[in-house]
Amino acid sequence: MLTTLTNAPRDYAWGSRTLIAALEGRQASAGPEAEVWFGDHPADPAELPDGTGLDEWTAAHGGRLPYLLKLLAAGSPLSIQVHPTKRQAAAGRAAEAGLPAGAPRNYADDNHKPELLVALSDRFEALCGLRRAADTKRLLASLGGAADELVERIPEDAALGAAVGWLLSGDAQQLTDGVIAALAEARSTEFAATLANARRIALAHPGDPGVVVALMMNHIILRRGEGVFLRAGLLHAYVSGLGVEVMAASDNVLRGGLTPKHIDVDELMTVLDPAPGPVPVVLPTSAAGSSRGVEAFEVPIDDFSLLRARVAPGADARVSLTGPAIALATDGDVTVRHAGDSLVLRPGQAALMTPDADAEFTGTGTVFVAQPGGYPS
Repeated sequence: MLTTLTNAPRDYAWGSRTLIAALEGRQASAGPEAEVWFGDHPADPAELPDGTGLDEWTAAHGGRLPYLLKLLAAGSPLSIQVHPTKRQAAAGRAAEAGLPAGAPRNYADDNHKPELLVALSDRFEALCGLRRAADTKRLLASLGGAADELVERIPEDAALGAAVGWLLSGDAQQLTDGVIAALAEARSTEFAATLANARRIALAHPGDPGVVVALMMNHIILRRGEGVFLRAGLLHAYVSGLGVEVMAASDNVLRGGLTPKHIDVDELMTVLDPAPGPVPVVLPTSAAGSSRGVEAFEVPIDDFSLLRARVAPGADARVSLTGPAIALATDGDVTVRHAGDSLVLRPGQAALMTPDADAEFTGTGTVFVAQPGGYPS
């Protein structure tokens, strides 16, 4: 089976008016366009051409997809957040079962949400994981004493988690205000990009303790085609740029700052993995079982895999499917041939493919393929 999938962009406040529009070759939108979901998650299932929700289709054809594929366009910083493990999600969902309708909840479902993002922009900024204490203290020294109390609270790496909890608890507002004021004059050759990023975040979220937490996190800049994998418990926030994102099929988010949405600091701290260190960039490698020109972004997770096929005249690509797969075009015009059918995908368009045949891609452009975990061998 081969069929197109469509969905409307979600209008979260941090979304961009231009990034998805430019990808699709149209004018800027009237409001923010943050994410387009290509999956069967019941919160926002994609649609088949006849209007059937993908959730209805998968329920009738063997069960839900284990993954969710998205276009993500950050025009301003997302909330600082973590995602739970499966065990934590199941326990949290059960604990909230008795809450009245409309009550704030931390758990939308009982699944984990590890995720992989691959940059489509030439520059994609993100905050990923906590920086080592010694490095963060060098950065904080550029603030002229405004962060001295925080410095005292992180004598070693083991103290980082407790310091995050303190900052988000509401007991550190005086320090937060002082740090934000000091950002204007802070100078550091080593951390110049990180300080500039913090200033932009402070402008968007004045007085928010998440600004100080951001100074404790690894500031990374992805180039087009580079990825980052976010495991359970890893503190993170996307800052700006356009990307393809694939994750386990979940909408579980524990927020800790930079958002007007529900924040539960105590629950976030039970999920947070405070182990510090750099988060490696994920680079594509040749995908086993598929043709030349097909690359895999390999990550240690079973729920999904993500492949990238780049095609040109005389350089077609073939992908062996491991299960129901979704192809998303991000560049050029790509023809998909599968199980005797064919269709053309342009940037921002997606198609569903069932695993009864290989998928073949021709034309000129780039297409990402998400499918159940495990790479063909």
